Amino acid sequence: MDYQYLGKSGLKVSRLCLGTMNFGTTTEEKDAFRIMDAALDAGINFFDTANVYGGENPGLTESIIGRWFKQGGGRREKVVLGTKVYGSMRDAADGPNDESGLSAYKIRRHLEESLKRLQTEHIELYQMHHIDPAVTWEELWGAFELGINQGKIGYVGSSNFAAWQLANAQNAAKNRHFLGLVSEQHKYNLNCRFAELEVLPAAKQLGIGMITWSPLDGGLLGRNALKKMPGSRSDKIGDKINAQRAQLEQFGQLSEELGETQDNIALAWQLANPAVTAPIIGPRTVEQFESTLRVLEINLDDSVLKRLDEIFPGPGGSAPYAYAW
Repeated sequence: MDYQYLGKSGLKVSRLCLGTMNFGTTTEEKDAFRIMDAALDAGINFFDTANVYGGENPGLTESIIGRWFKQGGGRREKVVLGTKVYGSMRDAADGPNDESGLSAYKIRRHLEESLKRLQTEHIELYQMHHIDPAVTWEELWGAFELGINQGKIGYVGSSNFAAWQLANAQNAAKNRHFLGLVSEQHKYNLNCRFAELEVLPAAKQLGIGMITWSPLDGGLLGRNALKKMPGSRSDKIGDKINAQRAQLEQFGQLSEELGETQDNIALAWQLANPAVTAPIIGPRTVEQFESTLRVLEINLDDSVLKRLDEIFPGPGGSAPYAYAW
């Protein structure tokens, strides 16, 4: 397993990040335990979750991870743990302050609850799940600085931020002599390349690590997208599949020529990008997880990358060069 610094921090994380959103919903607890154990055995030290994960039971996924940590065996010590705050936890005690957002009140309360569910005293990476335009950076950085000074948070990250919001965040942090953001978690895949315009260049310039979510575009770039397998995600993305069938068939042909599966080619494409720290993989079974590890051995040469650009055209570069003279 290769490791890389997370942004401008001194924290090293694995090139694959284990996503846990399926734990407690499509993946039973015992299987989630097996996946997490397999991840550690493979050298993956970077786990991502969120307080709202758990479907109809927000917090369930964090609780599953906490019970896995409780088994001991060095599990907690080996994991760089990231969770998120922003969404509603459906807590009537919070009243209107349980609505989605990032007030200092909410950050403090939700941090404490996440720590309890995760059965840990600290979180390496505490991430804002979305931007909250109603909250100033003075309030935000004050709340996160408090958590860091208390030893409950190691680093702060963002998710779903625009490039200008990343710049504002770092400027406000610099004025406070504070490290600021070390990572941005953003949607990015062969089929969704908007981040190449501004978010990726901004993150690189600002020293922010890029963690990518939905690297397979919800299964559209997976090996079973065109097979219409009962119960697979292809049932949920039928309209997208029909609209992009020609592209997906070309992608499947290229993958077959390379002797690899579509999902692993899509992940290898991300790992070939120096701006990407780690894509988030979300296996539902141990078998899926083990199959994904193959991506670490795939090296895509320039000719393959060019063909992928032809199948899934990006914006043509970063802004403004992608569209201006």
